Amino acid sequence: MSDKNQNQSGDMKSFVIVMAFGLAGMLIIIGFGIFYYTYLNSSAQTKTTDAPTAVTDATGTETAATTVTGPPPLAPLPPVSFPPDNPYSMAKAELGRLLYFDPRFSGDGSISCNSCHPASDGSWSVSSPISFGYPGSTHWRNASTIINSAYYSRVNWDGSATSLEKQANGAWGGAVAGNIDSALAEERLAQIPDYVRLFKEVYGTEYPTWGQALDAVATFERTIVSQNVPFDAYLSGDSHALSDEAKAGYDLFVGRANCIACHNGPLISDDSFHNTAVPEAPEFTNNPLNQITFRYEQWAKGVTEEDYNTAVADFGLYYITKMESDRGSFRTPGLRDVCYTAPYMHNGIFKTLEEVVAFYNAGGGSSPHKDPLLQPLNLTDDEQASLIAFLQSLCGDKLIIQAPELPPYAPSDMSEASGP
Repeated sequence: MSDKNQNQSGDMKSFVIVMAFGLAGMLIIIGFGIFYYTYLNSSAQTKTTDAPTAVTDATGTETAATTVTGPPPLAPLPPVSFPPDNPYSMAKAELGRLLYFDPRFSGDGSISCNSCHPASDGSWSVSSPISFGYPGSTHWRNASTIINSAYYSRVNWDGSATSLEKQANGAWGGAVAGNIDSALAEERLAQIPDYVRLFKEVYGTEYPTWGQALDAVATFERTIVSQNVPFDAYLSGDSHALSDEAKAGYDLFVGRANCIACHNGPLISDDSFHNTAVPEAPEFTNNPLNQITFRYEQWAKGVTEEDYNTAVADFGLYYITKMESDRGSFRTPGLRDVCYTAPYMHNGIFKTLEEVVAFYNAGGGSSPHKDPLLQPLNLTDDEQASLIAFLQSLCGDKLIIQAPELPPYAPSDMSEASGP
């Protein structure tokens, strides 16, 4: 009997232990389940913050609130943000203004930043479809305007430069642009006493450097910002700042025409890239200098041999990403002061805003990579005219700066250095 009782007692203890562990396991599973459900519920709430939520108005009535989605609304420009490694100073901007107009920052001393981005007519971009280049060559794209260039995250039509400093480096040193060696540029600066003095005042160094010159001209360019824009006054509450036609164009811009899908925010650009299937520039095939530059650019940007031999179109963003989907995509230009910056598109193919609006009204061009956002708009002639009136309301005061008097060379007196 004792052996039997001992066995029963042992079995009971084992049963109790098993039950205890089982109960503990169930509690752990239930607790984890509660935690997991709570986490998922919290995560779902976080992910749906854009969904309508109940709000209480001033009368205490609970109503459903709607959250505005879609592209950022048009708005006035904020103050320019200068990069931490190239902060603004008035002296630096003034030095940059001199360098912007100085042709000695080109190989043969004949062209300056102002040559391709003239400040004297308020456009800050040349009026020819394809910009001219270094003597004996030509460029291959339309010259982008400098106006509001401070606000882009990447500059150039293909976004190849991530800052104005890097853009200036490519413009001054590029084979079909400034075509100057940086060491030669520094030596020229060193032979201009006023520049030596100004660089020392701004940077505290004994002699000017290429990098300092790039920083100075970029600082000056960041000061070229749209001023006194009628549409900004309208946004600020002046209902008389826009004509009725321009107001109708604004409604179309943000509504049925859906221009705001790509042209949004303060810059009126999404600062991104799209393929709109713009017609090709005939100069690429019927002008020898353009064809030379075009083939050179294919080689310099590292395309395949097949593309080099067969390309008839500018590939845009593809040169940077080498992604097929980016072929023919170009940066969305800001529309502020757009009435001063004709011709339009990366190749200057359109001479007037009327042509641009008609192009988009037709749904853009034809390309396998065309952005699906582009669809025929079926706007009437009057509606297209209203859109143009709105675009003209984005144009403020012409930003005109006349060329300054440039400091002269004063070569060192080498008679003392040569000795008796």
